Amino acid sequence: MKRLLYILIISAVGFSSCKKFLDVIPDNVATIDNAFTMRQEAMKYLFTCYSYLPLNGDLSSNPALLAGDEFWMERPYSTSEEPWQIALGFMSANNIYMSRWNTYFAALRDCNIFIDNIHKVVDMTQSEKDRWTAEVKFLKAYYHFLLVQMYGPIPIISKNLPISSTAEEAQVPREHVDTVFNYISHLMDTAAADLPEFIADKATELGRITKPIALAIKARVLATAASPLFNGNSDYSGFVNYDGKPLFTAAFDANKWKLAAEACKAAIEVCEKNGITLYKFNQLGVTLSDTLTRQMSIRNAMCEEWNAEVIWNNPNTRTYELQRQAMPRLDPARIGNEISLGAVAPTMKIAELFYTDKGVPITEDKTWDYNGRLKLRTATKAEGELIYEGYTTASLHFNREPRFYADLAFDGAMWYMQNGTYHIESKAGQWQTRKNIYDNNVTGYFAKKVINWKYVIQEGQSIYVESYPWPEIRLADLYLLYSEALNEQNGPTPEVFVYIDKVRDRAGLKGVQASWSQYSKNPGKPSTKEGLRQIIQQERMIELAMEGSRFWDLRRWKRCMEELNKPVTGWDIDQSDPNFYYRIRTRARQSFQTRNYLWPISSQDLMNNPKLVQNPGW
Repeated sequence: MKRLLYILIISAVGFSSCKKFLDVIPDNVATIDNAFTMRQEAMKYLFTCYSYLPLNGDLSSNPALLAGDEFWMERPYSTSEEPWQIALGFMSANNIYMSRWNTYFAALRDCNIFIDNIHKVVDMTQSEKDRWTAEVKFLKAYYHFLLVQMYGPIPIISKNLPISSTAEEAQVPREHVDTVFNYISHLMDTAAADLPEFIADKATELGRITKPIALAIKARVLATAASPLFNGNSDYSGFVNYDGKPLFTAAFDANKWKLAAEACKAAIEVCEKNGITLYKFNQLGVTLSDTLTRQMSIRNAMCEEWNAEVIWNNPNTRTYELQRQAMPRLDPARIGNEISLGAVAPTMKIAELFYTDKGVPITEDKTWDYNGRLKLRTATKAEGELIYEGYTTASLHFNREPRFYADLAFDGAMWYMQNGTYHIESKAGQWQTRKNIYDNNVTGYFAKKVINWKYVIQEGQSIYVESYPWPEIRLADLYLLYSEALNEQNGPTPEVFVYIDKVRDRAGLKGVQASWSQYSKNPGKPSTKEGLRQIIQQERMIELAMEGSRFWDLRRWKRCMEELNKPVTGWDIDQSDPNFYYRIRTRARQSFQTRNYLWPISSQDLMNNPKLVQNPGW
């Protein structure tokens, strides 16, 4: 709210549906020309184009938060009904949840209007016009990407049709998926040429598109294009357009990974040149132990707005409601408050995903008792910064990597905040357990990672939340994409390990080769492309846990059938000590079919445009 850009964009969201940014001439007839007479009016239209950016920090808008398998809730709230239905497999061609088809095509129309008319503005320099045009070209490419990510092959809206177009001319067909990805990549390159490398006026322009943003998102686009969902996917071998032409190429194209690796490298070089680096916690006047400093480095890489690691903070969305839903009633002096709910609960699957403190999976660590992970154990004084001293909890919670303790809280966990250090007690009848019928945590785990350390419940249940803009992409994501692309291209070359090990080092872990050679039951795993692929994928799911990455990664890797048909489990939260740990409780069974990799297109859109074809299985 302190940022002028944020205020302008929020204003844009409120008006974009009726296009009130268009000036109205005296006879009350709105014209495009009036919107581009002067710089101030053109700026309003620029922010109209920004206003379509997805509200990814919002539970009701981002399917990657509640429609996957990272979080679960007791019931669907009014804000989470649609993602809940997707997670349970209830999507159908007649009930399409969280569709963005019409929204993003409307965004493309506005982007084209801007690009076609910005040259008319008289009180702008050419360099400023070039920059604004580049921003909108990026947004245009990005909206195409968001569409292809959800729907696969789509129509390309390179320009708006003239108003004199016939009905048949307006029936634009879908393009081959490779054509769409190539168009997006080329448009992002074109945009990057005229974008600034950094934001000079941080008081008013943070959140606007820069060259590092454009190149980093291009890297994500090309990694998606190279991944199994879109590259040699035999499931779509019979998927053809209205004219019988294929919309997918059946053969795998290894060159796509080469292009993705090159794009990642180019983005990394520009990011590092401009001071974008892995975040390290260093708050003036705050002195913490090495353990807590590392935890805060991990947590604040997501939650500290505009920090040095974030390549792109989305100014269109804030995280107040997400934090309120995820934060438990942490302070025992105020456990009756109804402001913090802790209802957005990470699943046990996510808790078991994190490595041991030796940096390898819990199923592979030869020093860690996987079969005894559900046995009870009492925390010692030496473990007191991680687990409350003298508290008894599951062995699963001991000897885990720093990201486990930074990202998650559990029965017995310690939780550092700016206004104090607390511990979690979540068995029936304890502090953080059920206080009413619905608003409670259902797995026994809490999403510490998404909550800013300045979240405070004050006297009288007043609340202060440091609400940060959603981090669309940060440097750790880009590093791991680069490692993935290099491995898929040439296997385990030395450079692959350089970038994954940078991320692991910030997390307090040894490099991949050292960890696997010393502690894994499968020490040769990093030496093969297939084994290293598994390692890189797990590293991404750990490092980017609860940031909306897993939902899309599982899709592009074609791993949803494997992961999203498993039961959703957690501890038995209705039991007291020690029965809380007596059994793992199944909260729901998800359902994912091959057709769910792509969203369906509505029957209304298919009727309006006979040249559109439905996605397979719908």
